[in-house]
Amino acid sequence: MHGKSHLDESQAAGAPPSLSQLFLVFCGITLSGFGGVLPFARRTLVEQRRWMTPEEFNDAFALCQMLPGPNIVNMAVVFGSRLHGLTGGLVAFLGFLGPPFVIVIAVASLYANVNDNAALQRVMTGISAAGVGLFAATVMKMAAPLVRQRSALALSVVAGVFVAVGLLRLPMPLVLAVMIPLNIFLVWKWR
Repeated sequence: MHGKSHLDESQAAGAPPSLSQLFLVFCGITLSGFGGVLPFARRTLVEQRRWMTPEEFNDAFALCQMLPGPNIVNMAVVFGSRLHGLTGGLVAFLGFLGPPFVIVIAVASLYANVNDNAALQRVMTGISAAGVGLFAATVMKMAAPLVRQRSALALSVVAGVFVAVGLLRLPMPLVLAVMIPLNIFLVWKWR
C-alpha cells in the first residue's frame, strides 16, 4: 500500500489513517453494510478515502479469500496491520466487529419473538434482493481493473473459478488449490 500508486495525480492516495480514524472508519463500514459490507468497504477505502488503489484492494481481497474466516474481517485486519502493525489489525478488527456484535445480539432476541410474522418475511425477502444487487455491483467494480488491462488470462481464471464453485459446486479449497498454482504458472510463463 505504500508502493507506487496506480492512480493519476488527481486520485492520489489519501494520508494513512490514525488508529482512531481506522477504528471509526471500520465502525462506519460495518454499520453501513447490513447484508454484506464488501461494497461499502471498497467504496470507503478506494473511492472515498483513497487509502488503497483498486488494484491494491483486489490484491488484498484475493489474499483474504485464501485465509480462514470471513473475507471482509480478514480484510480489516490485513489493512489495519499494514498501516499500524498488530495494533492496527486489532483496532480495525474491533471497529469492524464490535458494533455488529451488539446489534446482532439485540436483533436476534427480538427476531426470536416475531419470526412467524408474514410482513417481516416480506421485508426479509426485499432485503435479500438488495443484498444480491449490492454484491453484483461490487463484483463488476472489482472486475473493472482486469477488463481495463485486457487481461484475458485473469478473466479466464475468474470464469473458471465461477464455473467450478458456482455451477459445479466443487469445494472452494480444492478449486483454490488447483487454480492458484495454475494462475501463478500461467502469469509467470506468459509475462
